[in-house]
Amino acid sequence: MPNHVLDAADRRILAALRADGRLSNARLAELVGLSPTPVWNRVRRLEEQGVITGYTAEIDQKALGLADTVFIEITLDRNDMALMRDFGERLARMKEVLEVFLVSGDYDYLARVAVNGTAGYEAFLRERLYTLHGVRNCRSVFTLRTLKRTSSPDPS
Repeated sequence: MPNHVLDAADRRILAALRADGRLSNARLAELVGLSPTPVWNRVRRLEEQGVITGYTAEIDQKALGLADTVFIEITLDRNDMALMRDFGERLARMKEVLEVFLVSGDYDYLARVAVNGTAGYEAFLRERLYTLHGVRNCRSVFTLRTLKRTSSPDPS
């Protein structure tokens, strides 16, 4: 984040948009206790400064036939910068991959992947992940239930 200190009004705006990114400017102004023009200016400034990074629709992965979420810990066979960069970029482009992180610790990457059951996961491994150069091993954890899911921290 740029060198910008968020004041209370900025944080109220962010909290309201985090809860509902489709709020009209008039409704947002009403919720945060400011008039529409200052709210519009603040939102634009927060976007320009990179505090607000985008707006998206959340899609239920089950509706797309991808009922299961798997976390995959991936270790590469070597820590070569070019291999790691290429691997990370290719992994991030896979449609099943919802999130991917370069991490510290016992493995190199952590990926959150949407699949259709164990058969879908096996197909993802064989047809997608294992075709990438440099994979030494993987360890997987299937989720049983989502207890909390959010894409942004609480700004308050």
